Amino acid sequence: MYRIKGNILIAGLLMILACASCSTRKQLKALYEGQLDTVLFNMPKRNAAPNTIAAQNVAQDTIIIKDAQGNEQFLMKAVQDEETGEMVATEVLEAATVTARFQNIAERRGKVDLEYLVTVPENMLNNAWQFRLFPSMVIQGDSTDLEAIFITGRGYREAQLRGYERYDRFVRKIVEEDIYFVNIYQLERFVARNFPDLYAFKTDTTFVSQEEFESYYGVKEREAIEHYTQKMLKKRNSTLKSIRGKKYEQLVKTPIVTEGVRLDSVITTGNGDVVYHYIQTINTRPKLRKATIFLKGSIYQGNEMIYLLPNFKPLDYYISTTSTFADLNVVKYLTQVIERRAYANTAYRIDFKVAKSDINPELGNNAAEIEKIKANLRNLLDNEEFELDSIIVNATASPEGTYVRNAQYAQARSESVTKYFDRFIKEYRDSLEAANEEGFSIVLTNELDTAMTEDIIIPEKDTIPEIKLTARSTPENWEDLVEYIRQDTVMTDTQKQQYFDLHGTLTPDARENQMKKYGWYSYAKKEIYPKLRTVKFNFYLHRKGMVKDTIHTTTVDSTYARGLQALADMDYHTAIALLGPYEDYNAAVAFVGLDRNLTALQILEPIKPEERTAPVNYIMAIIYSRIGRVQDAVQCYLNSVEQDYSYRHRGNLDPEISVLIKQYELFKEEEEIEYW
Repeated sequence: MYRIKGNILIAGLLMILACASCSTRKQLKALYEGQLDTVLFNMPKRNAAPNTIAAQNVAQDTIIIKDAQGNEQFLMKAVQDEETGEMVATEVLEAATVTARFQNIAERRGKVDLEYLVTVPENMLNNAWQFRLFPSMVIQGDSTDLEAIFITGRGYREAQLRGYERYDRFVRKIVEEDIYFVNIYQLERFVARNFPDLYAFKTDTTFVSQEEFESYYGVKEREAIEHYTQKMLKKRNSTLKSIRGKKYEQLVKTPIVTEGVRLDSVITTGNGDVVYHYIQTINTRPKLRKATIFLKGSIYQGNEMIYLLPNFKPLDYYISTTSTFADLNVVKYLTQVIERRAYANTAYRIDFKVAKSDINPELGNNAAEIEKIKANLRNLLDNEEFELDSIIVNATASPEGTYVRNAQYAQARSESVTKYFDRFIKEYRDSLEAANEEGFSIVLTNELDTAMTEDIIIPEKDTIPEIKLTARSTPENWEDLVEYIRQDTVMTDTQKQQYFDLHGTLTPDARENQMKKYGWYSYAKKEIYPKLRTVKFNFYLHRKGMVKDTIHTTTVDSTYARGLQALADMDYHTAIALLGPYEDYNAAVAFVGLDRNLTALQILEPIKPEERTAPVNYIMAIIYSRIGRVQDAVQCYLNSVEQDYSYRHRGNLDPEISVLIKQYELFKEEEEIEYW
């Protein structure tokens, strides 16, 4: 009796499965024969741009605007009646989707939201199926794969989970640590019987190395463990480990994908269509005007693709960016005062032998320092903008020794350096003049305004004038010593204060003698004193060809230029930082780019209506539309169209304006004339 009931139950289950399988085959056949609805790929209906006109702000059906002659016109918000085809006053028309394959969308804050809907009709849904949809995006020729959409039947998901359960049961059979296969009980008995001394270590925490263990007891630890390891079980476990990957592929035939998937939703039949609203946010980039979304997909049963969805027509998004309103031709200038005379200085370390003043290139780092000075002089002599007039060379000495002797050393060394480089300048000048005799040269005046030509003298022949070098000296460089000690990281604060207490008191020689009494003196003499033996060069120059001491000229305002570039690149934060202080039209455009509409309005509203250009009127229409001042928005927009008719079509690209055109039929008469 029991067996009969069991057979009946099994037969019933088989009949149910057979019916389910038959139903799936019929549905698949109908799908191939085109008898079922297809997956829809389209755009959501957008009544207005985000953050634009709120419902309470457009509740009125009629607004009043004025034409160029000052005549009042009445505009009624309207939509087309579905039955009569006439335009009638109404509230917002509700709709879920549109069939158009393109859409005008607005960039806001440097970002754009690309929206579309994927609809799987009810009669295409099947518990045993999974829809795999793969969107991609093309922007300025670059293609990018977007996150996929998986719509999974409940039966399909249950089959996936069963595969994971079977794999988990397999994994639980694997033992990760081989120690579990050692017969610990038998191993302990062996050790206790044969090595009682070793067994005593069971409760002893004393460390015994492997070498000591082997030499003392004559048996290796590994050999004992291997002897009492259950080798068959260990071998079986190793086999299970080796086939783990293969077993995963065998049992989990359709893994659940989570990475790179936007949606993996489990659905059941009988609940209507499945609609997924996909929003892809992208950052705008320079010259971005259009983006295209493509979609491809297929249906899977298990790990087998059973149906390839037909190609979907792509969706095109035409992007309206705030930055396009910028007037990139604006150039602002700054007044610049150009001085005739210029001054530069630099310091070098030239070492001298004790009680000597002649320059020795072989001593210390002199060769490198001398080459630096020569390179600097060559740059100044070759400079096309400045003429080198004179050089003052100032040599300094460190405080050790008497002040009188240091004064003699410093002056002698300064004169030695002056003679050395005076000779170099003359040799270099002679080489340049020799080169000039073989050709000609042009004196450049750089940014000097050409209108100032009466202030400029062009020499008849390029010659390098005589350059005066003057030798001066500072016997002991106490001034720099203060700074070096203040910045030193070795001396303590107490030691530094000991020196500061001495600085400015006593005579230089007496001060030096007092310093010798402190322990830090030897450190200062060794590490800091050498830095005080410098040769400073002060260069005095004037601009070539310039007579007056100063000339006022203009130069391009680079800050404003960088702000315009940031605005063109839709970097609104940078644009506001650079353009905001100017409070002009381009600054207002930058503020609109970040939805700072009231700040932009404060810049534009003071402009008299008769002085507003078409771009100003248009950007004000966008601002008014955003803040709900509908009548002002329509008035400014129509003014812009009257000034520049291209804004008639531009209005269709900006949601803030296009919604006004549709709601108030701003160009209905023109459209009727075009139709006839």
